[in-house]
Amino acid sequence: MELLDCKEFKDTRSGFGDALLELGRTNPDLFALCADLTGSLKMNHFAKEFPERFVQTGIAEANMIGIAAGLALSGKIPFAGSFAGFVTGRVYDQIRMVVAYSNTNVKIAASHAGITLGEDGATHQIMEDIGLMKMLPNMVVLNPCDYNQTKAATFAAAKHIGPVYLRFGRPAVPNFTPVDQPFIIGKAIQLREGNDVSIFATGHLVWHALVAAQQLQNEGVSAEVINIHTIKPLDNEAILRSVAKTRCVVTAEEHLMNGGLGDSIAQLLSRKLPTLIEYVAVDDQFGESGTPEQLLKEFGLDASNIVDAVKNVRQRL
Repeated sequence: MELLDCKEFKDTRSGFGDALLELGRTNPDLFALCADLTGSLKMNHFAKEFPERFVQTGIAEANMIGIAAGLALSGKIPFAGSFAGFVTGRVYDQIRMVVAYSNTNVKIAASHAGITLGEDGATHQIMEDIGLMKMLPNMVVLNPCDYNQTKAATFAAAKHIGPVYLRFGRPAVPNFTPVDQPFIIGKAIQLREGNDVSIFATGHLVWHALVAAQQLQNEGVSAEVINIHTIKPLDNEAILRSVAKTRCVVTAEEHLMNGGLGDSIAQLLSRKLPTLIEYVAVDDQFGESGTPEQLLKEFGLDASNIVDAVKNVRQRL
């Protein structure tokens, strides 16, 4: 399969940083705020070129969200950035009240999400953030899969009127989506057609889903792979259309099983089309220190685990 010949590896946080700089050059209303992690979020280029539109709040995430809400109420488009663990759980009350409840046009940029943060360990590896954010009314939740899609998602977030949570990561991963592929909030992208199982993947695990689908094809199983880059609003139509054909589902995400993509899809299917489902996700535990590759294997999140999940769900048919 041509996609699996990808030779370019880039970190998704750089997709965000590069898009932010381009947006700054074309939109004078765009502002950026950061909580002392400018280099880690690749916001340093924006800060250097547009110092008058960059706010360094220091390690004060609650203040950062409050300032961002004020800027939004003044007609600006603020991107407030930090590590995913710091810009969700640490500051949830502020997000709930002055962003979601007030429906302000704030974009929350969350880097270093999930287990692939790696060696920094469990305290930094938040895997609850999708659940926290998707439960907030008015909040859009985006989880792109590679550099190109993160860049496109950042442009889409800037255009969207209302709160957005944009999740991306630290490690270099395969950059395989077309550079000109449209990013439409709430519209999933089918990457591979199949008849035997629907694999719904998000974020870094989209690539692993494609690798798994190739292996399954070699074993005579036709897997449909759909990139759910928008967790909320969920593309119900695309999900139901695929599942009506395959009648069994595997979800794959770098997140806790509770509250993530799998839960959203299971809730939809329980109401509209009851279907057998297997989750590839972290099962009720915190992370640990290691390389991204080691941790994906240790926590059951790599391509081989997706293959096993497909075999398990098909055995239950």
